[in-house]
Amino acid sequence: MYDRPTRELALSLVAQGRSLNSVSKQTGISRYAIRSWQTRIEPISRTTECARCEPVPRPPEAAASYAYLLGLYLGDGCLSRQPRGRGYALRIACADAWPGLIVACRDAIKAVRPRNSVCIIQREGCVMVTSYSHHWPCLFPQHGPGKKHERPIVLETWQQQIVDEHPWGFLRGLVHSDGCRITNWATRVVGGERKRYEYPRYFFTNTSTDIIRLFTDTLDKVGVEWKPARQSRKAENISVARKASVALMDQHIGPKY
Repeated sequence: MYDRPTRELALSLVAQGRSLNSVSKQTGISRYAIRSWQTRIEPISRTTECARCEPVPRPPEAAASYAYLLGLYLGDGCLSRQPRGRGYALRIACADAWPGLIVACRDAIKAVRPRNSVCIIQREGCVMVTSYSHHWPCLFPQHGPGKKHERPIVLETWQQQIVDEHPWGFLRGLVHSDGCRITNWATRVVGGERKRYEYPRYFFTNTSTDIIRLFTDTLDKVGVEWKPARQSRKAENISVARKASVALMDQHIGPKY
């Protein structure tokens, strides 16, 4: 049996990108044990503090981090019940191409649930930033059976208040999960000569009309102009291309890294 500090040390080394083999050699802990800690619950207890479970429920701490994490969850996150009553796993998929996003996601989870460990589980082409708690459904009541776009996604009053107070954190989480900043180009005839010019543009794509509405409603509140872009069969695209709006998005969001 290993105590909690030992387990957290091993998981933190793995979270830094170290291989199981190198962590095992450094700590003397078997790779099997470390791997098992990555895929099972590491709660302190079933009664770990939860702001939503108090006699008078209150919003979670670190509201700005929660707004960002809520955006990530709605975009690329899921909750899954663990066997034998061991609570829930929050998993946020982050592409390997964006190491800064992986760090930001992990930091947001730790800010919202500081007493729960966070581990990085490698998958093909991405990592699953993962944390276990009995209280994740309290913080993300949008959880339910099936895919998000197949069920209503509506924020509760306390969640909407956090989004209203930290709209850019919420938008940043949505863009970091299901959005991008690209350099677009077009041609124009000037003085009889066709010239090419480039301009930056943001896109957000999601299959849930409710999540699209949450995104565009929040854009409206911060004064960002948007318009629907070409729509695929399964998803809707939102474009932000006007110069002033792109500058505002750059100021508060910026490209993924």
